Amino acid sequence: MSRSPVTLHTVPGSPYGRVVMIALEEKGASYRIAPLAFGDHKKPNYLALQPFGRIPVLDDGDFRLYETQAILRYVDRAFEGPALQPKEPKALARMDQLMNIIDWYLFPQVTVTIPYQRIVVPLMLGGQPDEAVVAEGVPKARHCVGAIEDLMAGQPFLTGDNLSLADIMMFTHIDYLAATPEGREILEGRPLLAWLGRMQARDSVKATNPPAQPAAA
Repeated sequence: MSRSPVTLHTVPGSPYGRVVMIALEEKGASYRIAPLAFGDHKKPNYLALQPFGRIPVLDDGDFRLYETQAILRYVDRAFEGPALQPKEPKALARMDQLMNIIDWYLFPQVTVTIPYQRIVVPLMLGGQPDEAVVAEGVPKARHCVGAIEDLMAGQPFLTGDNLSLADIMMFTHIDYLAATPEGREILEGRPLLAWLGRMQARDSVKATNPPAQPAAA
């Protein structure tokens, strides 16, 4: 039985909004985007949907959900299509661990320093990158990449032979990092760069390519 499309409230180009789009594409789910202008996620209309002003929000009929990890797990459970979470307990725990690394370390220490300064500040805000912020982010980026690769342990995907929510959630952050000079230098010849190539080749990723001027929100 067909179901109505879900609605995703997001700033086009947001790494967290895009990961939900990729998950929906992987599941073959129908969805529509309710686009927000950059900065609108801090305004009263959006705060009525998400009281913490973070992106994205998912509406499935009269069911509203925010927090990206919760949305991703809901999408995997609520829609038919390939499973996006491992069944084996250790692999599932590794997936959860990597998703927490993204939220607690990769995003605040890397995405909001190097990609934000190199991509968002000039393209969305019309400013100049803060080179001190970029420089401070470089060793943190190296540390994060090394820790992620240690957990990946040479596997084709982050938790094994198959795609998981960890791969989907990780992709947008590493993709933005790789779009910067510092990121290209950090990732050159690394296993995570080969993983990024595998992710970029997926139909779900191609279908959700961001607009020309990305936003990291």
